[in-house]
Amino acid sequence: MNNLAGIIILFGGVFNLGFAIFHLLFWQIFRWKEDLASLTSTNRFIMQILNLCLIFVFLIMAYVSIFQTAAMISTSLGKSLLIAFSLFWLLRMIEQIIFFGVKNKVSFAFTLVFFVGCIIYALPVLVKLWLHGWPR
Repeated sequence: MNNLAGIIILFGGVFNLGFAIFHLLFWQIFRWKEDLASLTSTNRFIMQILNLCLIFVFLIMAYVSIFQTAAMISTSLGKSLLIAFSLFWLLRMIEQIIFFGVKNKVSFAFTLVFFVGCIIYALPVLVKLWLHGWPR
């Protein structure tokens, strides 16, 4: 279980690193220089600050997943982080459905990708619970 859990968690690190890179490209992909110009300066700054903070969160999630894999599996703090990371992606999936819907292919694809993020981090915890029961 630990080897498989470690591989899954490492994959989660790469997954989050990919999202950090994707969010770094938001200025280009979404033409933020032009599109955010229509907002008030406060809202324009908030959008960019929140994106930068989210990039930092993705980098932390990637770092912990890649360089603290053993602790993620074997410690209660690690298990708590696995649950928190899984809930993060579950909430992101729900927000995708609420704000974008799932009617077009791109939105549906992102919904699936966020579900994968949720499963990546839930799987090691769920398998351990299934094999060993709830900790006492």
